[in-house]
This record gives sequence, C-alpha cells and structure tokens, in this order.
Amino acid sequence: MEEIIRLFPVPYHPTLKQKINWDIIQEIRLRVNKRLEILDTRGVTYISNTKLSQLDLSFVLNQVSQFSVYKFKEEMKEGFITIEGGHRVGLAGKANVHQNVIETLKNITFMNIRIARSTIESGKRALSYLYRKDEWLNTLIIGPPHSGKTTILRNFAKWIGSGTTFTSASKVAVVDERSEIAACHEGIPQLDVGERTDVMDACPKAVGMMMMIRSMSPEVMVVDEIGDLDDALAVKEAVHTGVKVICSVHGTNRETISKRNAVQELIESEAFDRFIILERLSVRANAVIEILDGQGNELVRLNGEGDHGVVRSPNSTTRYHMDRV
Repeated sequence: MEEIIRLFPVPYHPTLKQKINWDIIQEIRLRVNKRLEILDTRGVTYISNTKLSQLDLSFVLNQVSQFSVYKFKEEMKEGFITIEGGHRVGLAGKANVHQNVIETLKNITFMNIRIARSTIESGKRALSYLYRKDEWLNTLIIGPPHSGKTTILRNFAKWIGSGTTFTSASKVAVVDERSEIAACHEGIPQLDVGERTDVMDACPKAVGMMMMIRSMSPEVMVVDEIGDLDDALAVKEAVHTGVKVICSVHGTNRETISKRNAVQELIESEAFDRFIILERLSVRANAVIEILDGQGNELVRLNGEGDHGVVRSPNSTTRYHMDRV
C-alpha cells in the first residue's frame, strides 16, 4: 500500500509498515491532536506515539491534492478526494456555506482514508437470481451504511460486463457520481468493473444515465445511491427504454424505502423485478443477503459470517466488502 504510506510524513512510514495489517485494513482515521485510528476486520485499534499535528494533516492534504487544493475544489465540496488506487480520502473541517450550498472546505482537521479493495466474491451467489429468460432483471439493492452495497454493485458490473458461467458478457454502463464504484483516477477505473463496461465518472446520476443511454447504448446500467426524485425519474426513464438497471438505496427493508418519495413511485409501478436486502456488516455478527421478487416475496436468504467471512453451507454466500458505503 505504498500509495497510502506516501501520503504521510516520512517519520510515520516505518510505523505504518509495521503496525498495520494491510491485508485486512479498511480505514485510517486522522484527527488533529489524536492518535491514528485503524479500522480493520478485527475492530478498531490506535497506534501509540502517533499524535497528529495540524502540520501533519496539512502534509497529507497536500499529498492527496497533489499540492493543488484548488484543482480538487469540486471534489472537496463533496467531502472527499479519490486518489490513485481508488482509495477515497474523506475530509471534514470548517465549511464555508452560501445559500445552503458548500462553497469550500477549509481548516481540514479530520480525515478518513478508506482503503479500496476490489473483491471478487461478494454477492456472487445472488447473481443467478437476477437473470431470467435470457435477460438481466431490474434490481434495487437496499441496505444501511456499511452493508456492502457499493461492493456488490461493483462486482455485478464486473461479472455482467465480463460474462458469467450461464451467459456471455453484456454492455454495461456505470454512472459513478461519487467515484465509488469504479474509483476512477484521471478518468481511468482503478477497480475492475468488467471487460465490456463503460464508466461516466463524477457526473450527476440523472444526467449521466441519459447521456450513457444516448451515447453508449448499454444493455445494463449500474448506479449507486438513488437519492432524489431526479434520480428516480432517470431510473424510470432508463427502464422504459429497455435498459436494465441495477441500483442501490439507503434503507433497512422494502417497506421503509417505499415511504420515500424518490423511491415510492418506482416500487408502486413495479419498476424492479428483484430486491436485494443487506444487513449492516459487523465484526461479530452474521450478515444476511435476502433476495425478493418484484412483489416483495422472499426468494432466498443467503448467509455470511462476520465482516467478510465465508460460510460454506448450501444456503450461504461469501460476504466480502470494501468499506465504501
């Protein structure tokens, strides 16, 4: 993880190399006058003798922004910058707001480096339930933060765009408004999203979906986080054009999201043929993937163990995640 270590002042490098298990790490949190916080699949730990100064965080920010904060002004207003390798650096500090719109972030005193890891198994057992009569099915993935939504979306894009054991590859369009699915850096996906997959990066979903339909003629569209009515209308329009849509939304179950204006009409019009319900990932608790048909009837319940473990029973699935939800 040299691309992460290089972000820190040189005196931190030996500690980062020796104290972090880079195979299982998910986040590195930096706070002024606090120790480095490490989150991995075992839980949270703190690295002693690493009290961070404002100068330390300024150094990291300069590395992240390539010494040009202005260059990343728009990304910073969203609260993060995506760097080489697809890793996302979350930022918090003083927000300058004008007419309820964030103009700039300054005095960055909190950072969260989320480690990108392109996993290959998450959701694989669910994939066959999304295919029927030689076509993919419109699917909505529902889950709370930190439940693996983005990882599963990425893997679906990869498998559908590269071919599976039961069908050949399809043309896939990923609309990646927050640069989380493909984690593009300078326009190039840092994570594998499929051989026949095209990406529209850092573009509002409603606009990007229509652009991709007109310009790239996709068979399947993959979109993260349906948030407002414009997003929902774009999904509906895409479905009406014959493009299959796989997208996600924050929530705990089908009933709770159906009360939200942005999703209610999509559910009532039966825009989705499948619903995938995810649980929040936990180090100690089992996780479950539940798959419903378009009417909300349960088709299958797939079990996973812990944060990214494997249960190899007939009714189980592997649950890896990348930390980006």
